[in-house]
Amino acid sequence: MTQKGPPVCNLISVQIQLLRDGLRCWLREYWGANSIMKSKEHTRQVRNMVLEKFKAGLGYKKISQALNISRSTVQSIIRKWKEYGTTVNLPRQGRPPKLTGRTRRSLIREAAKRPMVTLDEMQRATAQVGETVHRTTISRALHKCGLYGRVARRKPLLKENHKKSRLQFARSHVEDTANMWKKVLWSDETKIELFGHNAKRYAWRRNNTAHHSENTIPTVKYGGGSIMLWGCFSSAGTGKLVKVDGKMDGAKYRAILEENLLESAKDLRLGRRFTFQQDNDPKHKARATMEWFKKKNIHVLEWPSQSPDLNPIENLWQDLKTAVHKRSPSNLTELE
Repeated sequence: MTQKGPPVCNLISVQIQLLRDGLRCWLREYWGANSIMKSKEHTRQVRNMVLEKFKAGLGYKKISQALNISRSTVQSIIRKWKEYGTTVNLPRQGRPPKLTGRTRRSLIREAAKRPMVTLDEMQRATAQVGETVHRTTISRALHKCGLYGRVARRKPLLKENHKKSRLQFARSHVEDTANMWKKVLWSDETKIELFGHNAKRYAWRRNNTAHHSENTIPTVKYGGGSIMLWGCFSSAGTGKLVKVDGKMDGAKYRAILEENLLESAKDLRLGRRFTFQQDNDPKHKARATMEWFKKKNIHVLEWPSQSPDLNPIENLWQDLKTAVHKRSPSNLTELE
């Protein structure tokens, strides 16, 4: 015996109801987007009359004809009574949003696709589709989906070979003990600007995504400055800090090492078997410089290229620059 399917009339009625619901949702969004004032509400007396006739067994059509109100209104009043047990108007969310759902989703997609996009750019984009809103309105819409404006972190511009060398460096030292790192003398050069501080830029990002590549600003070393310094430190404290006069070259770098490196290691009590860290600047890796290290029996830590963020001395430089700029030097003499 074959199983009969649902009656055709039932399928048609379901389709009609779905069309009505879709049309009702579209009209509701259209009215909210265009700020069209809704029609006058029916009094509580009329709503109670609808409920009384429904309890008396009348259908939606007859109630609509008897009270001269639309069938959808009758249905809405009865649905509210069934769900909440009352015909009184319930508390509403407040003022309708000025941004339509479509525009809000478009803004969210744009911010996720281009984290560096500004509020002004998004404001102009919304104006082009006929929705003029304030920047704070756009900002609140992005906040609701977890996107917040944060200062983009500055990180070294890394190519594929840089990433591979950094990974190899991490793997080769993953088993090193804390005592080994206590024997490392970290070094670097930096420039302190007289009036310099890098401008901030904001990126729309979610929590715990500060270091994702799309949320950072690529940098290269030495963005400019007035005074160049060489310094070193270890876990025991700071070593010598030397002002570099003129342009740093290989000969001048070796002279600084000759006068300050071993003395700093001695002051910090690192012993004879310490490890010296430097980056891969050409003057650091010059043949004469590497021969000087070999002659002095100094072990040099192999360092991945374009990796200043791995050197803890960068934190020390930042503290130094912050302290200097708090004093607001007005000339080179005060800066020195």
